[in-house]
Amino acid sequence: MFNNLSDKLDKAFHVLKGHGSITEVNVAETLKEVRRALLDADVNFKIAKDFTKRVKDKALGQNVLTTLNPGQLMVKIVKDELTELMGGETVGVNLGGSPTVILMSGLQGSGKTTFSGKLANFLKTKKSKEVLLVGCDVYRPAAINQLQVVGEQIGVEVYAEVGNNNPVEISQNALKHAKATGKNVVIIDTAGRLAVDETMMTEISNIHKAVSPQETLFVVDSMTGQDAVNTAKAFNDILNFDGVVLTKLDGDTRGGAALSIKSVVDKPIKFIGTGEKMEAIDIFHPDRMAERILGMGDVVSLVERAQEQYDEEEARKIQKKIAKNQFGFDDFLKQIQQIKKMGNMKDLVGMIPGAGKMMKDVDIDDDAFKGIEAIIHSMTPTERSTPSTINSSRKKRIAKGSGTSIQEVNQLMKQFTQMSKMMKMMQGGGGRKMMQMMQGMGK
Repeated sequence: MFNNLSDKLDKAFHVLKGHGSITEVNVAETLKEVRRALLDADVNFKIAKDFTKRVKDKALGQNVLTTLNPGQLMVKIVKDELTELMGGETVGVNLGGSPTVILMSGLQGSGKTTFSGKLANFLKTKKSKEVLLVGCDVYRPAAINQLQVVGEQIGVEVYAEVGNNNPVEISQNALKHAKATGKNVVIIDTAGRLAVDETMMTEISNIHKAVSPQETLFVVDSMTGQDAVNTAKAFNDILNFDGVVLTKLDGDTRGGAALSIKSVVDKPIKFIGTGEKMEAIDIFHPDRMAERILGMGDVVSLVERAQEQYDEEEARKIQKKIAKNQFGFDDFLKQIQQIKKMGNMKDLVGMIPGAGKMMKDVDIDDDAFKGIEAIIHSMTPTERSTPSTINSSRKKRIAKGSGTSIQEVNQLMKQFTQMSKMMKMMQGGGGRKMMQMMQGMGK
């Protein structure tokens, strides 16, 4: 996410390395590189120019504290300005109304239908809402079918009227159905076009007037850069939408849309899509995104995701097993499954401060655990519960059954033993020793 922009900003700050103070000369040189980085990320020229002017005004005349060098101070100023550029503060979704009506808008191919499903899943699992998805794309043959597949996948009802080509009528009928069946959120997936046109705008405007939504969200493909911002402006002039959704942020995005859209339409980015899975949705936090762009990671989001998967009862059981030396591969497998639920691996690594930069050229596959899972599934119940029973002949059988090598089985066994020892150490009075080990690893 924003790897190219992050690299270029990092190089820009290197201009200040070794300087004892911030001067007009070294600031001008640094900001020239910052502006170039923003333009390469497809940020509007005027926005990039205004941004660097604000940074310059804040940087000049600042006394560099003894705890900060000029480069660090400049990073802090740029981080604060990036946060403001992307909205300043987190803005949640309005769940007022009975039921809450959320109208989804955007061009075809922006990921609107998939995101409608992600949002339904988010509101169902995180906010305990009874959600109804409504298929109002009567033009694209596969649209309603796609929504029904998504609805079945997440266990959410989909309202559709096959044969009815009047989306205004469908949305009104869906609202009546939602009230009759006790649904408290209605998400209406509207039709997209390949380009903004008068027919499309009139139709979505009519739906908007008919259902009076509490939230109108504009879904935009973040990989389209400045074009996405121009489309957002066209939609906002007609709909006056409440917020923006950026999809495909897990792809090779340059970041122009995320950085420019708030300045152009003066509407907050509310959600981001970070992968194909239905769980790949995040509330947009401008400050956290600014930190990630600058390579600082996003520990808060990482902890939040971990907490969502944390099962207190399961943790107590694991604790007892560790204390009795009974922690086995079945327990290990459960831990892997919890990590997988947290999101795609590349996204998670990007949240660890410094890790994104170190692993930028490493291809982190979402199926990174596939080999480990195959090895564990090839073990017998006895081998999984009592790893000490696994001898050389058993390793050969496990390797053959999992389609891996004996070396890979040995490596997993070694890692498992090390992890078990570390867990045991954390359980007992070895906390200080554990910290010393971690400090040594850090060095």
